[in-house]
Amino acid sequence: MPQNEPETSKRMQSWIALNLTPGIGPRAATVLLERFGSPDAIFQATRGELEALRLRPESIDSIIAGSLLQTAAEEMDRVRELGGDILTLDDGGYPLLLREIADPPPVLYVNGNWAACFDSPSVGVVGARMCSTYGENASEMISRDLASRGLAIVSGLARGIDSAAHRGAMKGSGLTVAVMGTGLDRVYPKENERLAREIIESGGCLITQFPLGTPPLKDNFPYRNRVISGLSYAVLIVEASHRSGSLITARLAAEQGREVMAVPGNITSGNSFGTNYLIKSGAKLVQQWQDVVAELPPEIGASILPPPVANSVRETRATEPPADLTENERRIWDILTPDDPTHIDVLSETSELSFGELNSALVSLDIRDLIRVLPGKHYTRRT
Repeated sequence: MPQNEPETSKRMQSWIALNLTPGIGPRAATVLLERFGSPDAIFQATRGELEALRLRPESIDSIIAGSLLQTAAEEMDRVRELGGDILTLDDGGYPLLLREIADPPPVLYVNGNWAACFDSPSVGVVGARMCSTYGENASEMISRDLASRGLAIVSGLARGIDSAAHRGAMKGSGLTVAVMGTGLDRVYPKENERLAREIIESGGCLITQFPLGTPPLKDNFPYRNRVISGLSYAVLIVEASHRSGSLITARLAAEQGREVMAVPGNITSGNSFGTNYLIKSGAKLVQQWQDVVAELPPEIGASILPPPVANSVRETRATEPPADLTENERRIWDILTPDDPTHIDVLSETSELSFGELNSALVSLDIRDLIRVLPGKHYTRRT
């Protein structure tokens, strides 16, 4: 056993015991750490020193008794048995972005390939549990496209939009992070236990700030949402009603200095009220993965988006279609221009293609990023 392992274990016990202390959340933990400097020092404090901070009586009694230090040791063993790890605020593996927010969780329970996930730039994708097919498809498509380009997708393991985001990331052969509002050993909703296993097997990870055995209490989920936005450079909302918890995530993201984005929806749908309201209030409107990447820090965007091309190359691409286009795709390519949007009715009339042929060719060109789909069923050729 390495010489410093007992010391490391003792240090971690203090952190976990602090996290287990009743009445001590991230804010109170921050106050205690600012006053005493370390969890070890907190558990050596006098009752008078603790009372001066106006902590709850049960919190003070627990810290003075020190009984949770043994409970913390047992917690560490149980997490290891689950195949998980515990990260503390002073740990080098603690996510850097999350560490930057006000009052970050002092302890994180993680399972899976968390090191790779935290090393990757990440985007949060959240939304309604009771979502439409449109919202589910949008969440999965955008998450897939972002994950396939090296961005980790962070979401909340909930039904609906969150589940679609996790699935999309895995379909894009990328990484996804599921932030839980329960203990690491209690997946909620229960129907997502298989999804949680698939996330770990695909190279993603589960993460929670809550001790083992914590049930899905209502008060836990705002804390979970705070971690989702804290882990992400930007947060994308896909469908949200006017009382959706996703709007809390959007507010927290804005408070943390993260970019807030939203997918627009049908104005007659209750699930679109929240996202359309966010867009009216200044959130970035997102139709495709490029819209998200364009708002990320320049050094991240530059590694994902293609570099600008010279005029000579641009002109060549504007006049010479890819050699492997089908006849129908070639017809559409010849009609479209990079600058002037063309309505689908004009494409249909000019190309003389049936609706099915036209739609199939447009979908194929869009998937290959050869055309741009604009509002109102207008299209342009990508340059």
